[in-house]
Amino acid sequence: MKALESFERGFGRATGWAHRHHRGIAAAVVTLLLGTGITAFGVAPLTATDLPPLPQRTVAEDVQPLALDAQVEALDDYLLELTRSDLTRSSDTIDSLLSRLNVTDAEAASFLRNDSVARKLLQGRPGKMVQVVTGDMGQLRELIARYPAEDSARFNTHFTRLTITRDPMGFRAKTEQAPLTTQVRLGGGTIRSTLFAATDEARLPDTVASQLAEMFANEIDFARDLRRGDHFSLLWEALEADGEPITWNQAAGRVLAAEFSNRGRKFEAVWYQEPGGKGAYFDFNGQSMRRAFLASPMEFSRVTSGFAMRMHPIHKTWRRHLGVDYGAPTGTAVRTVGEGVVEFAGMQNGYGNVVYIKHSGDRVTVYAHLSRIDVRKGQTVSQGQFIGAVGATGWATGPHLHFEFRQGGEQVDPLQVARASEALTISPAARPKFLEMAKAMQTQLAAAAGGISVANAD
Repeated sequence: MKALESFERGFGRATGWAHRHHRGIAAAVVTLLLGTGITAFGVAPLTATDLPPLPQRTVAEDVQPLALDAQVEALDDYLLELTRSDLTRSSDTIDSLLSRLNVTDAEAASFLRNDSVARKLLQGRPGKMVQVVTGDMGQLRELIARYPAEDSARFNTHFTRLTITRDPMGFRAKTEQAPLTTQVRLGGGTIRSTLFAATDEARLPDTVASQLAEMFANEIDFARDLRRGDHFSLLWEALEADGEPITWNQAAGRVLAAEFSNRGRKFEAVWYQEPGGKGAYFDFNGQSMRRAFLASPMEFSRVTSGFAMRMHPIHKTWRRHLGVDYGAPTGTAVRTVGEGVVEFAGMQNGYGNVVYIKHSGDRVTVYAHLSRIDVRKGQTVSQGQFIGAVGATGWATGPHLHFEFRQGGEQVDPLQVARASEALTISPAARPKFLEMAKAMQTQLAAAAGGISVANAD
């Protein structure tokens, strides 16, 4: 009984308060329901089996919206701004660019034509990322253009920001070099024809495809080993300018980790750099993906003739081909597959422009038919250093690189040597930290692979 009496006293106080403040309650309820078109609200009291029924009260109130003129006047208190973005084109003029951005401003067009800094907007290569802020009548308030760093040495770390602003005194323009930022992204794809076709379909930059081919070059021959249905997943650093993904040159940062499934076999790689050492790719067990010799003297190429018997294209006789030919356009960069010293650099009979590099263990690599040579005899070179460019000098029917690997004076299959060459491992001191990081990367790659499976199922 005491509990019931306490309930009745509390309920009475609550209903009394509601009666005294009924106007405030009604106003709050009506405000809440403005968007629904309801203009009447009924309040049902609490009931208990042992309590007498309480009186019900209905509050009705008409809701009248503000007049249209009043709403328009209220909008005048707000500054209306429109933002649009586009890329500059090789055919652009100031007028065509502003028109595409819906800018209607003769004063701004005149400034862009005549100011020495503002004119950089259409100078140089097309593809600048342009963003404008305009008023409701199309008048320009701000223009920002982002494009590659004017200093080529900072191409992969910075970008140029051209800013044009309007103030009471008119327009002002300035340029500055700003650092690129990175955003880690997940990606992946399935091979249907080539690696580049798969990365294009997955909207990954070409530089990502090149890095994938480089990472797994000692395990996968991307010219001959790929099969339809092979798939890959990866984590990579997207380069951004002021939070916007950059569009010039398909630029991208480093691939941080990747898995590649080829013909039923899975290959894994993760980037790791020990304190005070050079970074490199390792498998998830800590075995280096970088070996003493790279699998190819070019970042990505097409094998046109392997280490085997063939019909000689000039002599028209069957001969043993003692090297590997890579088809590529004239001017494609050629790199050394391992550290060494330039033994010869110059013209030599059917080889045309050729470079010989001597490596440890009585091993020599040969790079022939070059269009140019970028090293000299006696020079020390590091693995991956560019030494020349593809050409068609000497006995060549078209632009390509003839590459040989000689051990003890005898030619051997370069691909076999690269795959069998020694590899580095993680130091015992760094191994626990590496394994922890590799496990985290593996979890993220599994998430990326799951996304690929879902996409393929659709």
